[in-house]
Amino acid sequence: MGNREDLLAGAKRCLREQGYDRTSVRDIATAAGVSMAAIGYHYGSREALLTQALFALLDEWGDSMGRALAPKPDDSAARALEHMWDGLFQQFGAHPDLWLATLELFMQAQRQPQLRTRLADGLTEGRRGMAAILESVPEEAVSERSARTVGMVQMALMSGMMIQFLGDPDHPPTTAEMLEGLRALARIVDDHP
Repeated sequence: MGNREDLLAGAKRCLREQGYDRTSVRDIATAAGVSMAAIGYHYGSREALLTQALFALLDEWGDSMGRALAPKPDDSAARALEHMWDGLFQQFGAHPDLWLATLELFMQAQRQPQLRTRLADGLTEGRRGMAAILESVPEEAVSERSARTVGMVQMALMSGMMIQFLGDPDHPPTTAEMLEGLRALARIVDDHP
């Protein structure tokens, strides 16, 4: 690998071990085995490199996570939802560093308009992907309305459950509890005129 690739690999490692805010230019350069000046030369700034590294990690991880969450061919819609949540909770426990990095990404986006735009694009893709999994259709077959309803609600549930899982790892939510809560909420919504 060249310096550029070494820096990206070093930044990925630092993100996983230390997070976005606690990773310094020195940390990345040390992990990559290159000079600190190489960051500016190849990426322009620490933030630009960390952002690229984080999106690269999320892309790599997102592909494998999508495959893990996809319903089995003979799953009913209800079983597919349960399977997805079992997979998500397993992912929260297996990769807390990546989930924490996604939370840091949202915080960084508030200060970086170009990052906010990129994050918004990622959320659009995520909504569509979640709706596709739940509806058992290819992403290109998901309607805009479905992405903005089913996908949006699934993403909101996922974010909230992730925060609860990471915030209290000794007493994390379970799939059964989350589904019971959804059923109770559905009854409340159905009773509302």
